[in-house]
Amino acid sequence: MTLSISRAHVNAILEQSRREYPDEACGVILGPIGKDHPGRLKPMINAAHSPTFYEFDPKDLLALYREIDDNDEEIVVIYHSHTETEAFPSRTDISYAGEPGAHYVLVSTREEIAPATEFRSFRIIDGVVSEESVSISE
Repeated sequence: MTLSISRAHVNAILEQSRREYPDEACGVILGPIGKDHPGRLKPMINAAHSPTFYEFDPKDLLALYREIDDNDEEIVVIYHSHTETEAFPSRTDISYAGEPGAHYVLVSTREEIAPATEFRSFRIIDGVVSEESVSISE
């Protein structure tokens, strides 16, 4: 599998991750149902306000699901940053991965690679992690 994503979305995710450092940044990209096409980026608030964990606020999550229902959209990408570790799903990330159709994008903003970043995408289905290639379009 391959995640096809725009340079604008990649830049927005990286910018949010740097801005919210040292806390993990998080959000979603929504798209038309059944198209696997990232369309609308929606940054979310990390309700945990933590450098090692992220979670969506339950009220924000409920509002998100109502919004995607009203707009005939689905979650295409779920993204978050790792602030001190590589861009690879942690055990917690794997246990909380509840959208089998989503691409799970992780970026790393750890200091030893600054100013560079890692940007990687995974599928997480039934606890099994598979890395996929990323195609960035202009």
